[in-house]
Amino acid sequence: MKKAFWDSLQAQLSEDPPVYDHAIKLLGEIKESLLSFLLPGHTRLRNQINEVLDLELIKQEAENGALHIPKLADFIIGMMATLCAPIRDDEIKIIRDISDVVALFREIFAVLDLMKLDMVNFAISSIRPHLMKQSVDYERKSFQEFFDKQHGSLEITTEWLQEAASEVLSSDMDTSVLSGAVAGATDISALCPTAVLNHAYVKLLKWDHANRLFPEPVLMDQSRFEEMQRELNQLTITAAVLLVIYNMTGAAISGLSGFLDRLKRIIKVLLTGMHTVSFHLVEAMVSMSEQICVEVNNCLSQHGFSLLTPEKEAVLKGQIQAISGSDNSVRKLIDLRIQTFLKMHLASSNPKSVAIPGGLGPIGSELEEVTIKFLHLANYNKLVFSPYYDTILTKVLKKNGSQLPGIGEEEQQPSLG
Repeated sequence: MKKAFWDSLQAQLSEDPPVYDHAIKLLGEIKESLLSFLLPGHTRLRNQINEVLDLELIKQEAENGALHIPKLADFIIGMMATLCAPIRDDEIKIIRDISDVVALFREIFAVLDLMKLDMVNFAISSIRPHLMKQSVDYERKSFQEFFDKQHGSLEITTEWLQEAASEVLSSDMDTSVLSGAVAGATDISALCPTAVLNHAYVKLLKWDHANRLFPEPVLMDQSRFEEMQRELNQLTITAAVLLVIYNMTGAAISGLSGFLDRLKRIIKVLLTGMHTVSFHLVEAMVSMSEQICVEVNNCLSQHGFSLLTPEKEAVLKGQIQAISGSDNSVRKLIDLRIQTFLKMHLASSNPKSVAIPGGLGPIGSELEEVTIKFLHLANYNKLVFSPYYDTILTKVLKKNGSQLPGIGEEEQQPSLG
């Protein structure tokens, strides 16, 4: 339809004498678009646009054969250059070099659409703080009504945060033993509330949804956390398989990005539906090990390397199939590094500076996508429900009179996006 429209315009302008019906309509649309970019105080620019793009005058010029479209186009492009964002300067320069009238009109409308998008994005960014505050206030008020009906009891949330505190404390105790720290340095009263809450958010990505109720403040986002959990489970197995493959083959196939992408596609296909009841991970890993060995040998052959010996092939298959077990050491290592990566993002004032741990590089782009979604959910949830978390953590951590900074008093971390 678009091609037919522009072909019709070309046909009209090619007639002798030219017919300007479509062109005048387009000029009218361009005029309206330019006027829509103006602020109330842009009186001089508004007068210029109305004067130069006076459609009645343009129609009279067309009827008398005096219409000069290139002159109008120069004015339009100049006005667009005045009103557009700096990021559109290159597109404006390209338009200036177009001599064909139809192509010129087409590109002008394309750039005008981009300018409209810029304007919308600017408007959204301007009102975002106000929308965020209203959203936070509304959600907190709605939750308070629910909280009152529960008689001020958030049992599931308390249990969730208590578990997180115990796990953080256990982790700190292990670290203190390794470092020779003095006994008592890891007393629960010394735990940072924010660290406990960050760990609690990561725990939601390992939640047993079939047998446990979800904490009340994150209940509305349960489906999103479930989706991220499924994505991370698949990425964990993918990274574990790739780590096994590259450890076995060494430098022979390292650096071949095309081969890495092919392996990832194969693994993703074979893990499709992994979260469903009918999916059998053990069988999938057997098929995967067979297919991976074929792909590795093909790659080695194409690049002039020796094929895997039957012994190495058997070892590779066995190591890949072993990843189906939740207690597999490689799988547990990858899982731990992913959790650490997510907690580092939550704790960092500049999440983009967080380096990807070893072994996660091959899934870096996919992991970053999940991390962005996770940070948006966690940081917004923290913003809304920090007063409730503060109250519960104060009791859980038994501060012994030492007033630690609450969740709501600490700086909210920016999102990765």
